[in-house]
Amino acid sequence: MKVQGQAEPSAGAAVGRRARGALRRVPVWAWRLLMRAVSPGERRRFNVEPVSGVSYWFDIDFVGDGIRSHRLDVMAPANTGGPVSPLPVYVYFHGGGWTSGDKASLTKYCATQAADGVVVVNVNYRMAPHFHLGHVLEDANAALAWVNSTIGDFNGDGQRCVLGGDSAGGQIAALMTAATFQPELAEHYSLDPALRLPQLRGLVQHCSIVDFSVFFDKGFVMSLNFIRMLLPHGDGRTASERHRLREAAHYMSPIEWLDSRCPPVFITTSERDFFYASNMNLIARLKEHGVPVDSLVYGWDNPNTEHTWQQNYRYPESQEVYRRLSSFITTVAA
Repeated sequence: MKVQGQAEPSAGAAVGRRARGALRRVPVWAWRLLMRAVSPGERRRFNVEPVSGVSYWFDIDFVGDGIRSHRLDVMAPANTGGPVSPLPVYVYFHGGGWTSGDKASLTKYCATQAADGVVVVNVNYRMAPHFHLGHVLEDANAALAWVNSTIGDFNGDGQRCVLGGDSAGGQIAALMTAATFQPELAEHYSLDPALRLPQLRGLVQHCSIVDFSVFFDKGFVMSLNFIRMLLPHGDGRTASERHRLREAAHYMSPIEWLDSRCPPVFITTSERDFFYASNMNLIARLKEHGVPVDSLVYGWDNPNTEHTWQQNYRYPESQEVYRRLSSFITTVAA
């Protein structure tokens, strides 16, 4: 594990830690308002200076119902002539707390990987609170079914897939990975996994919401309503329903399902990330299972590493993630 900037924190870092400690239980409605305010700016800021040398196919309908939630983008190295061997496939799910976000913010992130010799699939999906987690995973599985049947048309090798995502998208990617070898998990969400385990060569987690036990920690920044909104029914406010929330969280937490059968994992997080503890728990758990883990962890003295900083290419820390990610995909999909 590579750890950056974890020396004794500076005065500024100490202030940042105290400020973060003052945040308590952000409700779902406040999160949605915040994301609605920042998303348009993120789309513009994250995609300045588009990546050249890449072919783009936007808004492919992978379900056939015409809604934006069922669209995906494909990016691949531009063919400059001559035969090219099929390339590894990187399937990415955006974050946004299951309530917001869009694939458009990740175009440059995905195109950067395509430029390094990967076919990248950037996926949208239905979101809460209008849809629950079962719908989200149903959409993710439909996108993977499309990859399985169609990615060869874009010179992608469907037998060499890496799944990835940031924040909530990381959780989606990790649950879809686990569902390929955990029948109980697949059955819980009524999934017939579109990809089989041998097709999955790696898993990428950027500031992932991978361990739901942290939602029950005193003072955690996100309220339990984030769990409630992902359930088909009920709100879990009484003591008995709170217990039910813990049971439901078991099926939402990839850390509970990723075992020794999991393919190699690349994890990036920082002490500034809301889900730092969640990601560090995952690193430890995977190592206990003997899963190869490549991790990049930044300390408080790296101010550019707030939650999902990986999307902003202008940061040197993000550029380091991209370099490490390219190496990871090349290695595991060889």
